[in-house]
Amino acid sequence: MIVIDSETPFNVSKTMFLCVEKLHKQGAISIMKKRIKHSLEYLIDKSSRNKTSEAEENLLTNFALSEYQKSNWDETSMGNSDEVSKNIYDGIQLRMVKKKTINPYIKYMAAASILFLAGLGFFFKTEITAEKQLAFKTSSIPKSIQLSDGSKIYLAANSSFQYPEKFEGGERKVTLLKGNAFFEIAKDKKHPFIITSGELKTRVVGTSFHIQMSKSKCEVIVVTGKVNVTSKGQSIDLVPNEEAVFESEKLIRQIADKSFLVNWYNTDVTLDQTTLKQVITILQYKYGVSFQYNNEQVLATPLTVFIKKDAALENVLEQINYITNLKFKVYGEIVKVD
Repeated sequence: MIVIDSETPFNVSKTMFLCVEKLHKQGAISIMKKRIKHSLEYLIDKSSRNKTSEAEENLLTNFALSEYQKSNWDETSMGNSDEVSKNIYDGIQLRMVKKKTINPYIKYMAAASILFLAGLGFFFKTEITAEKQLAFKTSSIPKSIQLSDGSKIYLAANSSFQYPEKFEGGERKVTLLKGNAFFEIAKDKKHPFIITSGELKTRVVGTSFHIQMSKSKCEVIVVTGKVNVTSKGQSIDLVPNEEAVFESEKLIRQIADKSFLVNWYNTDVTLDQTTLKQVITILQYKYGVSFQYNNEQVLATPLTVFIKKDAALENVLEQINYITNLKFKVYGEIVKVD
């Protein structure tokens, strides 16, 4: 049986009744809700003093259970159920554990709070049916996948992505777990597409953009349409050729380097009369690697490079070695330049 740990400090009654007082002022509580409030106050007070009868304790338990089973979650009007659930639990500081015996006061305070939140329309169920999640990973070459809504994801090498088998509810949610990806999102104004990538949440309806993740920062670069990026209370709207960078706990908007916008994801790429720095930028996106070099001056080396759509990283580096006389060596996901 799942019960409440009696040693966990919390103040359910204060949270619940502050909510009541706020709604009182707005005139949003019906007479029935007022009666429920006073009844709960009375029974909770008795329970805290161990004065409740067996019948009263059963009434609290059975009534709360009945309301729990009847209640439904409306994501459109009540928001994301997972986030609301977490906020409520964090707010009243409940810790769920398995235990054979429980403190009656803790038990009925929790039961009454659940009941009252249900009456106010803030109720949630802890056992929410989850969408079946699938994983998509790449190794040394990029790959693409089409989702159930028609959106297409081009995943760079050494990257991983998580998505539902079928989108349900009011939002289409996916997660970029590692690496880089290019997104072509199918338009659906009623169901926004939300990508979680590290500390960032990217929200779109129908557009195309890059997301690049590393241990130190995360970037979102817009190619078409409009994108909203949020993180830790910060929010930025992006249009084509703009990017959001989250680094050192700050979210910054800036103009994107056009080399980032080359179609590395689904076509052959020709970089004509460019610099090694721009070539490295594309290779970082396409193959999910990072470059290390002792002399930054090598980044200004001029060259022209042709990168075939399905070319292996080693083949591209051999071409660059031949043109520049530099030495590129691959060590897992790190490329060293000598």
